[in-house]
Amino acid sequence: MQKVQLKNSLILFLTATIWGVAFVAQSVGMDYVEPFTFNMVRNFLGGLVLIPCIWILDKINPKEKKILNEQEKSQARKLLLKGGVCCGVLLAFATSFQQTGIKYTTVGRAGFITACYIIIVPILGLAFFKKKCRSTIWLAVVLALIGLYLLCITDGFAIGKGDFYVFICSLLFSLHILVIDHFSPLVDGVKMSCIQFFVTSAICAVPAFLFESPQIHNILLAWAPILYAGVLSCGVAYTLQIIGQKNMNPTVASLILSMESCISVLAGWIILHQALTIRELAGCVLMFIAIILAQLPQKEK
Repeated sequence: MQKVQLKNSLILFLTATIWGVAFVAQSVGMDYVEPFTFNMVRNFLGGLVLIPCIWILDKINPKEKKILNEQEKSQARKLLLKGGVCCGVLLAFATSFQQTGIKYTTVGRAGFITACYIIIVPILGLAFFKKKCRSTIWLAVVLALIGLYLLCITDGFAIGKGDFYVFICSLLFSLHILVIDHFSPLVDGVKMSCIQFFVTSAICAVPAFLFESPQIHNILLAWAPILYAGVLSCGVAYTLQIIGQKNMNPTVASLILSMESCISVLAGWIILHQALTIRELAGCVLMFIAIILAQLPQKEK
């Protein structure tokens, strides 16, 4: 069991790394296209990429098929569709609020506020699903929040329009994590991920064509950030999230995923040549301590 959790933790850390770099891609992409158009195209690409992946995985690693009657097959399909639609709706609203918020706030602030799901997830999990966490997890949450503050908030904290949008995004991502926690042990994670992307793309297409002006020319100009956000951030990372969260405590999963803020600052330093201060380095250290603390095995009573 410990080996499985370690493997899932590494998968979630890889997910956080991809998402951290995606903040740069999202910021650059906004120079060419508007938020809903960006999300519509990136999620459509994410779903498209997974179609051949599903076929290849079924061929390479065929699962033992249980003998199911028609009613059981119908129930399994309905459960898969329900999970994909629920995740897709939450993802559509979460990424739309995040992408819109990035227009009005800095990438660092957006990273910090988005990662507030590390405290929202255990609160919602305790309130609605009676998921209790040991004291070390709560200590890790507090350390991670302090680390995120040092990492991202360097010029005072004042709530602006963009900050408010990103906070709503954080609430929605918290629900997204808990919904994945519910469905991932019950259905095929890759198939559910594929469904969620097409649902998200379809939802974002409505405001994109109503309130924006999607143009092929502008989309092609933003091909690099859209390709990264679509193939890696959506197709690969969100699928890894579903796989990695299987049999994981959702609070621990949210702590690992919150490392995207550390990665986003490091990506800004390496790619955009932004300076990394001692304060920001201290934030990174506290984040790593929080993640390690959350991973310590619980003493058996």
